[in-house]
Amino acid sequence: MATDLVAPLAASDVAPIQRRTLRLLFVTQIIGGIGVTIGVTVGALLAADIAGTAVAGLASSAAVVGGALLAVPVTRLMTARGRRPGLVVAYLTGAAGGALVVLAAVTRWVPLLFLGMLLFGGGSAANLQARYTAVDLAAPARRGRQLSVIVWATTLGAVAAPNFATLADRTTSGWGLPPLAGPFAFSAVALVLAAGAILALLRPDPLLTARRLATAATPATPVLAPAPTARRGAGMRAAWSVVRTRPAARLGIVAVAVGHLVMVSVMVMTPVRLHEWHDDADVLRVVGLVLSLHIAGMYALAPLAGWLTDRVGRRAVILGGVGLLLAACAVAGTAGHHTARLSVGLFLLGLGWSGTMVAGSTLLSESVPVGVRPSVQGLSDLTMGLAGAGAGAVSGFVVEVAGYPVLTGLAAVAVVPLVTLALRPVPVGAPDEED
Repeated sequence: MATDLVAPLAASDVAPIQRRTLRLLFVTQIIGGIGVTIGVTVGALLAADIAGTAVAGLASSAAVVGGALLAVPVTRLMTARGRRPGLVVAYLTGAAGGALVVLAAVTRWVPLLFLGMLLFGGGSAANLQARYTAVDLAAPARRGRQLSVIVWATTLGAVAAPNFATLADRTTSGWGLPPLAGPFAFSAVALVLAAGAILALLRPDPLLTARRLATAATPATPVLAPAPTARRGAGMRAAWSVVRTRPAARLGIVAVAVGHLVMVSVMVMTPVRLHEWHDDADVLRVVGLVLSLHIAGMYALAPLAGWLTDRVGRRAVILGGVGLLLAACAVAGTAGHHTARLSVGLFLLGLGWSGTMVAGSTLLSESVPVGVRPSVQGLSDLTMGLAGAGAGAVSGFVVEVAGYPVLTGLAAVAVVPLVTLALRPVPVGAPDEED
């Protein structure tokens, strides 16, 4: 860690560091995507088996809450020590959660299941923070594309992961584990591997390097200064103070949070919806196919969203994402028992999430000073996670009482505040000039 803080760094070395960082993040996103998505695929089904359908959404939302709450200590650690220790802690927390879920499946103890799902959210927290790590040293004209490449990397693991759930389940059945426990065992192993890669290879730390770049004495200085110590009080309160005075940062946070809320509320109950007309022998296979399409929508076209974010503007892509979310709710909500149409709706849902996530995250990151950037990004992930968790918690009860179509209708209504905010004129200046 001392090397990151004090070693001299030539300005010409920044581009190679960024390339190495992107390559490492790309690989770890694949591994982490496999780990997180295998668990997400069967989480609602396992919760419904142990505790009942009405609380299936609550179990899934526990992972979202865990990821959101973990964003606070993780970003505080990043502010003080850099990106590497924060990502490692998040991945290892997710691995510990996966192990506890396996134990809960064996004992059928509901409180342990919820604790495990809460900690399992650490894997998602790490994957989300990785997108911000990708833009610490990115050139302004390429921020959207480089962030989106890391979002897209999750595709390679996450799209295939739901179909690995059946393989994991069959493999671990010979170990004496109950049905649906095996995928979480595989998740824990994958998250440990991602943590190890980050710990060993994310050097020098991109956030500490960005701080050194920002505090260089003059533009002509050929060697960057040692990384400054993070300012005291750069926590959630300081982050909110910064966001409150910057309309562009507020729009970025709201875009990310609302897009995630709509996506989570519909996605987590789709496996339960499919179980209504598919028997136990086929449901995992069908859920795997449908969620693979959904995750492909989330990640596969993320580079296009990033390119559009850089070319046509952040706000335009946010509004495009909103339109896709509304279309997704309409298609999924009227699909009835037609699996193919429901799959189309889930694919559109993923596309809408991708637009709001990539454009909103880029807008947020470039709208705040580097000294408080990790805390503001943590505030965004906390807000996003709590919004998604609330939607996931309510979704099970909505489906139980009123049905899946009503759930999709309520999700569509939730985008109205974002549309209102996005249509307001938002001044977006270069953050370095503002600061």
